[in-house]
Amino acid sequence: MAELSERVEALDQDLSRFEIERMLSGENDEENAIVYISAGAGGTEAQDWAEMLLRMYLRWAERKGFQSQLVDMLPGEEAGIKNATFLVTGAYAYGYLKCETGIHRLVRISPYDAANRRHTSFASVYAYPELPDNIQVDIKEEDLKIDTFRASGPGGQHVNRTESAIRITHLPTGIVVQCQNERSQHKNKAIALAILKSRIYEQEKRKQEEKMSSLNKEKKEIAWGSQIRSYTLHPYKMIKDHRTKIEAHNAENVLDGDIDPFIKGCLLYLTFQHKND
Repeated sequence: MAELSERVEALDQDLSRFEIERMLSGENDEENAIVYISAGAGGTEAQDWAEMLLRMYLRWAERKGFQSQLVDMLPGEEAGIKNATFLVTGAYAYGYLKCETGIHRLVRISPYDAANRRHTSFASVYAYPELPDNIQVDIKEEDLKIDTFRASGPGGQHVNRTESAIRITHLPTGIVVQCQNERSQHKNKAIALAILKSRIYEQEKRKQEEKMSSLNKEKKEIAWGSQIRSYTLHPYKMIKDHRTKIEAHNAENVLDGDIDPFIKGCLLYLTFQHKND
């Protein structure tokens, strides 16, 4: 009986995945995803929230059977992270994670406040596709400023003896990417250039879309740069997506990577919007 229950649950998960993937018909939906998380203003509170989001997405990737690779991470002074970049490898990874781009808001009793007051924290998430080799992006060598530095972990641990970490600044756009995950400077540079290529491509694509689209006021309010989801842990537990109005009260499960209901709702919303454009 237990085996039958497991098979039914596995079948249900497969059907849900196929239903979602039917809606993933965007130009780059099938590609791997590069995800950047950045803590908002608020010091340790926001940095802790950014690390919670990082864990949520890494757990989600693990649940989906995707491979994830942390490319770069800047730890906070006391706790959490200031920002992090990671790569999710698997079919339709970008198609799923594009729905997570935006501002994420957390409301909770702060574990860092001796007075046990309620705090509101913000962090931004941005996902863009890892471009396949057949897409060419013209990057001139003279437009790049390349710096090397020693990679290190939290508190100065795991400091490399050689300057293997790479930071690349694309001067015309001001885009900065860096990679310190690999021990080899050559590998770090290759990963950083691939991320830069994807970011430049995505930026140009969005500029073209903005020029061609005449968005009404309502659509502007649900644009990718706005707040998309609130995670309330006090005085009650509820996670609400502001685009689709989908709610969940199992906050622990969501923060442990169970975000497919929100992703599915977002894809249905985007499909509906596309049909009505």
